Amino acid sequence: MLYLLIPFALAAVITLYVVHSSTVHGHLSADHDLSGPQKFHARPVPRIGGVGIFAGLVGMVALAFALGHPQAKVGGLLLLCGIPAFATGLIEDFTKRVSPGKRLLATAVSAALGCWVLGAMITRTDIPGLDLIVATTVGAVLATVFTVAGVANSVNIIDGFNGLSSMCVSLMLLTFAYVAYQVGDTEIALWSLAGVGAILGFFVWNYPAGLIFLGDGGAYFMGFYLAEIGILLIHRHQEVSPLFALMVCIYPVFETLFSIYRRRFLRNTNPGDPDGIHLHSLIYRRLMRWALGARDARLMTRRNSMTAPYLWTLCISSLAPALLFWDSTPMIAACMVLFGVFYVALYWRIVRFRTPKWLVFRGDQRKLPVDPQNH
Repeated sequence: MLYLLIPFALAAVITLYVVHSSTVHGHLSADHDLSGPQKFHARPVPRIGGVGIFAGLVGMVALAFALGHPQAKVGGLLLLCGIPAFATGLIEDFTKRVSPGKRLLATAVSAALGCWVLGAMITRTDIPGLDLIVATTVGAVLATVFTVAGVANSVNIIDGFNGLSSMCVSLMLLTFAYVAYQVGDTEIALWSLAGVGAILGFFVWNYPAGLIFLGDGGAYFMGFYLAEIGILLIHRHQEVSPLFALMVCIYPVFETLFSIYRRRFLRNTNPGDPDGIHLHSLIYRRLMRWALGARDARLMTRRNSMTAPYLWTLCISSLAPALLFWDSTPMIAACMVLFGVFYVALYWRIVRFRTPKWLVFRGDQRKLPVDPQNH
């Protein structure tokens, strides 16, 4: 419990300080663009929530070293490797001038450091042909760097609503912690829980009120941390299916792959360009009909926060089979296919206005407060 509670307390306190001090740094740290295709907030909000998460984990590492815990070294090396991903994202949060390519490159550097310092490499996949590639050191490093950068980017992509990506990553880390416990890996279990604690320390101020956002620093670091934990787990334990970690992360990963396909082949646009038709954006606009059209900040914030539970449920739908079949590659592969089919079917029903009525939430419009400007 120490590894859960200490990072939580530190992250919660530091994040609260960042929120209260926003009058000083808000001109740099706040997201002032309220009109973009993926902007769903009503006022400028600081987007450096990753500071609290990273600081919470640093505090836990320091305490673990002070107490002489043997797990301290792994935690310290994880954070050390994650600095390029976190720092580059944080610079973008302040300057708004770091391109996605440079952020991905920094995350790739963090992944390469993980290969070198932690030995966290993908050396088996149970996929014919690909196993021959990752059997070589160069192939393993390239596959690992590509995977970690991809997962980090996918976590950033789903970071669109209050509490969405932070809760999903917390649930994923809990899944890793459970399987690590099952195979007797105390180190991975404890640092998974530490990650959960630090993220939840941010979460309490982000959800539902949206007092602070994760930002690129937080999203890329969370994605890196999640991917490294998963790779370490499957690298250390042959009994864990090499597809288990991918199944745990399938929601953000599939969202990213589907978005690339949709933009490149269906809309003939640049896959890197932002748009407003991610699944979470469609759920906000077409399923979450509560307070539709309202411009009152409180109503917009509440509608924003009511969107995330839809996607949490989707995330859990991938984590449940991962927990059940963590040692069976054929079953996990089948579950991944089923998830993809379900995701695409749900997306097309929503985008074509054929959503089942029971999924649409309208609330009681008569009880909503009236916006004086629109009255």
